[in-house]
Amino acid sequence: MTQEERLKGILEHIKENGKIRIEQICEKYRISRDSARRDLVKLEEARLILRTHGGAILPSSGNSTVPYHERLENQATKKLIGKLAAGLVQDGETLFLDASTTVQAAIEALSAKDITAVTNSIDAAAFLGKKETGKVHLLGGEYNAWNRNLTGPQTIGMIRDFRVQTLFLGACAITPDGLSCPQLEEAYVKREMISRADRVYVLAERIKFEKSFLHHVCGLENINILITDSEPPAAVKEILDRHRIKILIVQEGDNNDEN
Repeated sequence: MTQEERLKGILEHIKENGKIRIEQICEKYRISRDSARRDLVKLEEARLILRTHGGAILPSSGNSTVPYHERLENQATKKLIGKLAAGLVQDGETLFLDASTTVQAAIEALSAKDITAVTNSIDAAAFLGKKETGKVHLLGGEYNAWNRNLTGPQTIGMIRDFRVQTLFLGACAITPDGLSCPQLEEAYVKREMISRADRVYVLAERIKFEKSFLHHVCGLENINILITDSEPPAAVKEILDRHRIKILIVQEGDNNDEN
């Protein structure tokens, strides 16, 4: 069987089953793991699949995520990531806070005093507004009930009035190409926040490595720290290592590994 025939068969399997593992390719086509990986690399370069740890899936082509309240799941993992992120914040620090359920977990774990936060998330603003110390600026714009945030030209214009030390950024999807999200207006807001922050901390659960969306946000080289709950896929980790981007991995029991 030629490689082209294998590639066609692999793609058909993924379309039928939603995913494929390296072991399945090796067994089905009687090839080595290295050959199976090369097949997946070729399919990914053609943007037909998205490689994951140990296999591949189809790239997500949807234009939306589930509603914000439905994303309030897997709270144990989000809280671990959020706690680690919150511990990086110093007293008096200035922050951009993206509208993200994982970033929200970080906000709720913040103990630093006298912080100044700028956000387009109504939940972040509502929570921080109850604190006696620090300041919160809620950006204006068009309200998106699906994501419980504000976006649009007014939002971007207000972001340009600030320069902060740190951005806490949620990630809809992470691939070797960088971060992506399903909505163009949200991508614009994220990009502008990135350009106005000295440091960019991305907070992402492992599932974000298994997705890809239409609108590009930034390359991996634009972030400083990735905080997650699993070792990134090899192709992603290679790029992070190349740019000397720190990876912080949370584990059960509040034990944190640093790579």
